[in-house]
Amino acid sequence: MRIVILGAGTVGTSIADMLCQHGHSVTVVDNDPAHTRRVNEELDVRVVGGSASESSVLFQAGVLGSDLCLAVTGCDEVNMIAASMAKGMGTHRSVARVYAPVFRDLSTFDYQRHFRIDRLLSMEHLSAMELVREIRHPGASLVENFARGELEMQELEVGEETAAVGVPLAELKLPAGVRIGSIRRDGRLSLAGAADRIALGDQITLIGTRTDIDDVKGLFQRTQPPKQRVVIAGGGETGYHLARALEGRRFSILLMETDRARCDFLAAHLDQTTVVNADAQRRVTLEEERVGDADIFVACAGDDEDSIMACVEAKELGAKKIMSIVHRPDYANVVGKLGIDHAVSPRIVTAKQIFGLLNTGAIISRMPLSPSGDIEIQEIEVLPGTPVTHATLAQLSLPSQCLIVAIIHESYVRVPGAQDRLYAGDTVVAMVAESAFEQTKKMFSPEAT
Repeated sequence: MRIVILGAGTVGTSIADMLCQHGHSVTVVDNDPAHTRRVNEELDVRVVGGSASESSVLFQAGVLGSDLCLAVTGCDEVNMIAASMAKGMGTHRSVARVYAPVFRDLSTFDYQRHFRIDRLLSMEHLSAMELVREIRHPGASLVENFARGELEMQELEVGEETAAVGVPLAELKLPAGVRIGSIRRDGRLSLAGAADRIALGDQITLIGTRTDIDDVKGLFQRTQPPKQRVVIAGGGETGYHLARALEGRRFSILLMETDRARCDFLAAHLDQTTVVNADAQRRVTLEEERVGDADIFVACAGDDEDSIMACVEAKELGAKKIMSIVHRPDYANVVGKLGIDHAVSPRIVTAKQIFGLLNTGAIISRMPLSPSGDIEIQEIEVLPGTPVTHATLAQLSLPSQCLIVAIIHESYVRVPGAQDRLYAGDTVVAMVAESAFEQTKKMFSPEAT
């Protein structure tokens, strides 16, 4: 594929290197001669010098007709403007990296829709979601990166007899905003159908808002898991996103941050998190905050060495599970030896997202629901003149192994019902089994005239 990367800093260079290794044709744009010289020497890519926000530079970089444009400079505003310009100039998909949460907050303004950008990508948010996935249920998936953060997918095990066991899913009368997406039974994962019945020992995925999911969990679990105590060291963007995603009935959260002004921000924006102005690098502070009693300790400091040292101290004090953000690739073989149970690399997490965006046609992104890859979560654009726009979801001839779990209409995200319709310009999130890939693709492709 032809890919243009705007920005040759650490992030842009690592992405360019990764894409080159997989045989893609890559052009890198940067206005810093030192960066362009380094990329020219180290990578087999085409390099263009100049500002990413200038149309002449984008034209020279070959944005017209490119398959993907990734704007990953160090400035959020430049990234959004450049990605928007690239989309207007003809790239198939455009992605902008953003740092500030305000640009992804739909309650204030829909920047993504306004600038016609296909994806706003936050490395900090993606890293936090990877930690959330490991904390909630190892191997579970989230729809947050597909439904723009409005919906979640939570996996839970039906470990005891409940009102839902043995009842056809169509008769469970779940709220309109909640849907059962998949059922894992005896190690086999399958999409949930209306006639399916839940059996004891099944693992099911519930899709909806966090509040709606919490409200229906009693149907599948009479005994709720004990509340876990989570201590987060570092209140930067990753720590903030992590705390916000975990807030709810299952977790008691303590967030430690050294900067007082940042603490004030965190306290104002986190409803169910205890924010403490404290230094997680000091053992006496960890002792005072009873870190040894924590079920989970997560280090999200901006510096790898600080995070690792905090993890070592927390482990010695007795915290049960230790997790950390680790940026440097050369630390990968060290963290396990130091007692860190799970380390998340922002670069690796971002790479997964970018590979999921390397698609053609109506498919925006695709990610495997399980390691086997036989079921995917696909984000699909509804194009004009496609078969899916002709009738309600109940009347469409969608394959049985394609389950539409979310519709994004303008700025509104919802779990659809049988009488909902799809319109050109909408985006859908669908769970699709491998056997239905081609038929689903055909349903979302414009009909020949």
